[in-house]
Amino acid sequence: MTRKKLSIHVLTVLVLLFACSSLAHAQATRTWVSGVGDDANPCSRTAPCKTFAGAISKTATGGEINVLDPGGFGGVTITKSITISSEGFEAGVLVSGTNAIIINATTTSNVVLRGLDIEGLGTGLDGIKVLGGLGSLHVEKCTINNFRGTNGSGIEIATTTAGTTQVYIKDTIVRNNGQGTGGGIFINPGAGTTVKASLDNVRMEGNIFGLKVQGSTSNVSAHDSIAAGNSAAGFSAATSGAILTIERSVSTHNMTGVTCVAGTSVRIGNTSISDNSGGDIAGTCSSFQNNDIDAAVALTPINPQ
Repeated sequence: MTRKKLSIHVLTVLVLLFACSSLAHAQATRTWVSGVGDDANPCSRTAPCKTFAGAISKTATGGEINVLDPGGFGGVTITKSITISSEGFEAGVLVSGTNAIIINATTTSNVVLRGLDIEGLGTGLDGIKVLGGLGSLHVEKCTINNFRGTNGSGIEIATTTAGTTQVYIKDTIVRNNGQGTGGGIFINPGAGTTVKASLDNVRMEGNIFGLKVQGSTSNVSAHDSIAAGNSAAGFSAATSGAILTIERSVSTHNMTGVTCVAGTSVRIGNTSISDNSGGDIAGTCSSFQNNDIDAAVALTPINPQ
């Protein structure tokens, strides 16, 4: 064999080895986890991974992790656009003494969390925590329970990167959460960041607070939602500049039904506020004059259009 032919053969082998290596490390747009999977697997339908953390490194940006059968899939840190979805199977995320799902991505990233059972065992910090920046977060059909570690919340949006984050929470239960400054759902953006959030059919039960909106760049609406049995306010706008709209919702058996701190803008319509032990309304809130409130309260009237 001539030297030229030998060089060609060597080059061919090197190209094949490189191609095989690239294939081995390629990320799939759809991966799978199973209660009997193994994180050494490629996370394919026939060879699923064991945990969300194991699967996310093998899932392409903008891809989706699907739950193949019931299991506990552990906490995960998300740094890119991703969907984690379970339809019809128990998809447990159980942690102790730490955060369950941390999202620390970019302002162009979009994250969807669907069908997850997130459990903090009484010592977990936050069930879902957003840091840095994020384009959008969708939380759908999830249960977030028992995050009562230091300053723990069921969901905390604590963005720090300049930009606007859209948050959509629907068909979700947030219960038995809160310690220190934490509670059920805490909208708490940092300076220079904006959060616009929408809650639809969300139940906030037995937390320190149900929903707290904090920061002058927060704008939140809650529709068809229930805050019940929370030891502070069911709904609250906690710092000047925060905007909160409550429509077709219920606030009952909390310490306070709705809290409106000076300088906030809180608008309430078609909502039932009753049987709150410390009072139904605290502060200056605005009403569309179509609410059911079981005690005389001072509200700024807004005429429906």
